[in-house]
Amino acid sequence: MNDNISGWNTWSNAIEDWTDVSICELHGLMTGLMTACNAPTEQEWATVLAELSFAPLPDAALTLLTEEAEDTVFQLKDKDDAYAYTPLVPDDEHDLYERVMALKQWANGFMTGFGITDCRLTSEENEMLMDLAKIGGIRLEEDEEYEGGEESYLYIYEFARMVPVSFATRKRKPVKELALISGLAMDAKTTKELQAEGKLPKPMPPVLDVMNQNNPS
Repeated sequence: MNDNISGWNTWSNAIEDWTDVSICELHGLMTGLMTACNAPTEQEWATVLAELSFAPLPDAALTLLTEEAEDTVFQLKDKDDAYAYTPLVPDDEHDLYERVMALKQWANGFMTGFGITDCRLTSEENEMLMDLAKIGGIRLEEDEEYEGGEESYLYIYEFARMVPVSFATRKRKPVKELALISGLAMDAKTTKELQAEGKLPKPMPPVLDVMNQNNPS
């Protein structure tokens, strides 16, 4: 699937000035959330992203994200259509390094999105997430060859692609019921805004994984 058909170019144009996370990670986050929730409105998306401390999306990008989420929910709800789901990553005309890093970012986004749904996992789902975390933990320098080359990439891509298909069988809930924003009015101030006003303590910096300190992604 090329970049025009997959929507890669459309997303790239809509989110070119928004740099909080990559297109792939945002798409993964959206997919993870949509395996357990109903499609959010634009305002609900804005609230979720704000509570995750992301900068506001441009209007066109927010509309695109909302429409893509609706399509994804519709696709994943249908057993036949679900198998046609594809993560948003660059096509095979892009360098292998770029595609591997894109899939890594998508995997991390999915785990974030699914993580905030606070759903219980079956043993099989837990095992799949552990394997997806391995994709999210890939370390690769730009001038370093990916072990296994194209064949290995296609294998992990196909595995990642099937994770949302496998996760999407659960009953969905409204985004407003997520613990992340539960009880928060849609027009309420975000955590970030309250911190800026000094009404909430600023978050502690994240603790770095010791193994990652000398191996930046």
